Order: sequence, then structure tokens, then C-alpha cells
Amino acid sequence: MGSNLIRTLNFKKYEITILSKNRRIKKNLPGKIKYFFCDIGNYKKLKKVKFQKYNFIINFSGNINHKDKTETNNVHHIGLKNLIKLIDKDHLDLFIQIGTSLEYGNYKSPQNEFNICKPNSNYGIAKYQSSKYIEKNLDKYVILRLYQVYGPYQKKDRLVPFVIDKCLKKKSFNCSDGKQFRDFLYVDDLSRLIVKILKTKIKNSSVFNVGYGKPIKVKSLINKIVSMIKTGTPKFGKIKMRKDEIFKLYPDIKKVKKVFKWQPRISICNGLNRTIKFYEKN
Repeated sequence: MGSNLIRTLNFKKYEITILSKNRRIKKNLPGKIKYFFCDIGNYKKLKKVKFQKYNFIINFSGNINHKDKTETNNVHHIGLKNLIKLIDKDHLDLFIQIGTSLEYGNYKSPQNEFNICKPNSNYGIAKYQSSKYIEKNLDKYVILRLYQVYGPYQKKDRLVPFVIDKCLKKKSFNCSDGKQFRDFLYVDDLSRLIVKILKTKIKNSSVFNVGYGKPIKVKSLINKIVSMIKTGTPKFGKIKMRKDEIFKLYPDIKKVKKVFKWQPRISICNGLNRTIKFYEKN
């Protein structure tokens, strides 16, 4: 998600500074970009970044291994505290926090921003704690609770690129029975929303659900990819459902559409087609 947004912001002529502990991020990014490489959990190194220079901060930080409680806490809680401690709050126009639908836990879908959050995973709990810390310590913020975002440059352990990769290699692959309902938003629609937010004078800091607004059954999504590529064999039911599996997980997006006059434009078929073309070349 972050790399796609950087490409969009670069095209829009924003001055960009990236803070990351992954030096490989420089490999495919275009334009004049300034880099700082350090762990946001390391306060001493983080102090070297002059945060007072920046009008906007977009926090995409996250821990990929959601089972690692220590690293999850370090990235989402300690790291966020460090960031906020170093920000010049008077100079900052807006802090955008990338949250997650998992902050709601198993709340009935469609989920809206007024639902009580009861996260039941390490990742969801860490993200929710981050959201609450931001609400207490910043005046100018937007928290975006994302559902399933997909598109180019996503790692191949995520559902959409995983299925595309197996199909392009003409392989069979194990899946759950696919009865879950999920909401899939193409990454360019997310980037376009964030640009709109940057251009909007925020009157009231708030939380916004972000998704496509139309859930699809996971089995239907997988079959759609298979039919588009015309190869690949999904083996449904070979992977057992997790005990805490949420069967219906999708958002009510009326609030974000109204406040930012934003509407998802890329249909699931169009988005999948673009994503397939990317992975055919990469």
C-alpha cells in the first residue's frame, strides 16, 4: 500500500520523506525521495529525524508477523509513542494513521465507526491501542480503518497475489472453503482518497472506515481470478478455518464518502485485471 501511495504522491509533486527500517524499499521507488532508515521503536535514532519540518505524517508502520506480541507492541505502541513525542504539533497540519478493520473484532457487519471496538487479535489490539493513543495526544488526525486492500507490489503471501501467483504458475493450491465475506478495495482508490484528505481542511478529527462497500464471498473472488487467468486449481476446504474466523467482515463507508466526497472507482474485475497484468510482468 505504502509504495503505491508514494508513487501517487510523487506524481502529484509532493516532497516525500520515507522513514523505514527496510533499505530494500528504495529499489523500485521513483523520484527525489529522502530516506531515513531506523526502527521507530528506537527513540535515540528516531530523534535524528527533524519531524518539525513536515506538514503531514502518514503512519503505515506495521508488523507483518501478527503472532509476535513483542514486535507488534514495539511497532504499534512504543513506536507510535516515539513518533508523537517528537512531532511539532503546532507545525503539523495532519497525522494520518493507517488502522485496520480488526480493531472492531467480531462485530456484526456492515461495521460502522460508531460500533464498539472489541479486538480479539494481537494485531487488532495493538492497532486499537494506537488509535486511542492518537485520540488522546493529537488534535489534528484522521484514522483510516482499512479492510482488504489489494493491487500491485503486494507481497505474495496475501490472498489476491497468492492466488494470482499460483494460477500464473499453473499450480493447484489449498484454500479454506471460501465461505467468508470480505470487502476488497483496489489500492489506487485508497491512494486517491489519501490525496483528497491531504487537500481537505480537516475540521473534526475522526475515524473512517475505508473499503469498496460491496462484500464478495472469498470463494467467488478466487474463482474469478482462476477464470480470468484460465489456469490454476483451487482446492477448497483443504485448509481448516481458524477458531476465531470472522465470516462476515465488511464496512459501512457512508461517512468517508460524505466527508471527503470520495467514491471507489475501480471495480473488482478491473482491479483484478490490473493486478494480474502487474504480476505477469513481475
